[in-house]
Amino acid sequence: MSNNPIFKIWYKIFNKSKYQYLKHESASLERIKFYNSNIYEKIVTIEKNINSNTELNFLHSGHLGDIMYSLPVIKELSKTHKCKLYIQADKPMEIDYQNHPSGKVYLDKRIVNLLLPLLQQQTFLNSANIYNNEKIDVNLDLFRKIPINIRFHSVRWYSHLTGVHVNMQEPCLFVKPHKLVKDKIVIVRSPRYRNSYINYEFLKNTKNLVCVGLKSEFEDLKKEIHNLEFYDCKDFLEMAEIIKGSKFFIGNECFAYSIAESLKIPRLLEASPDFPVVFPTSSNGYDFYHQNHFEKLFKNLSES
Repeated sequence: MSNNPIFKIWYKIFNKSKYQYLKHESASLERIKFYNSNIYEKIVTIEKNINSNTELNFLHSGHLGDIMYSLPVIKELSKTHKCKLYIQADKPMEIDYQNHPSGKVYLDKRIVNLLLPLLQQQTFLNSANIYNNEKIDVNLDLFRKIPINIRFHSVRWYSHLTGVHVNMQEPCLFVKPHKLVKDKIVIVRSPRYRNSYINYEFLKNTKNLVCVGLKSEFEDLKKEIHNLEFYDCKDFLEMAEIIKGSKFFIGNECFAYSIAESLKIPRLLEASPDFPVVFPTSSNGYDFYHQNHFEKLFKNLSES
């Protein structure tokens, strides 16, 4: 009787609590149906591939930070497998992201070509290349299709996808410090995932600060930080080298922060109240929601 659309309309008008219950129950049944018919078999197949293969081909289409947060699982599997990572370029996004550097796709080819030198530097990857219809054993994009709320720690997206859990306090990215740009306080603040309760005005006269993000991000920060310098990185390997050689890093949930997190260098994260899927996971990383805590943490790291 409760599935009769006439009764649902009646409940919607005269018994809203009952209507909400039926609506939730219907949505839950649809998710279970979708999961059983479209997801679970793929999860089992990933497990079989991991257990039976000595070589594993991974696929990821982005975002950039999401790729970084998949590396701990790949690094763990590289202890027992030869691991190849393929990056798919120009995959359309299902939703509209404002201010996305690749427009309407997760990663355009220009961005992928900036990323590959960094990935190819990692010794736990047997290779890293643009995807060209290779056979894939572990499709890391599958986490987007699972009918769950993904507002939990990004690294765990891939742990739950593969059944492989990792020590998140260990670095999963390895580069040498930049030879010229070093001992700077590096700042990158993406337009997305900002904490609107935070500002950077207290740094307006501070020196030794450099932005390695987009020119537009630098120009926006420059309004508050008068002495901020800009360095235009030739690729993301050079960005990682500068972050590696920095005094410490400050940023919000952006790609540059995912590099700092993966390197496990001293870092401050402007925590997002809206999409809290990233947080520091080692003793030299700190996140903040409030201005006074931000200023205190900055002072502590500056004087250390």
